[in-house]
Amino acid sequence: MKSTWQLQEAKNRLSELVKLALHQGHQTITRHGEPAVVVVAFRDFQRWRRRQGSLVEFLQKSPLQGVELDLRRDKSPPRKVAL
Repeated sequence: MKSTWQLQEAKNRLSELVKLALHQGHQTITRHGEPAVVVVAFRDFQRWRRRQGSLVEFLQKSPLQGVELDLRRDKSPPRKVAL
């Protein structure tokens, strides 16, 4: 069904908008023709916001863990550029 609402329409039909967000998924509200906000069911918001772990944990699980990287910097002089 409907998933994008103009702001004025969203204000006038808020109950319907909330019902659709609960049963059919997120609803986008536009302002001046541009997406402005999204209405989502609270359970979905909690799921999306749940922390997935730290950056360190993510890197430790990487399939590239243990790969040796050459991090030496090229010391060549820069090329000349006409400005």
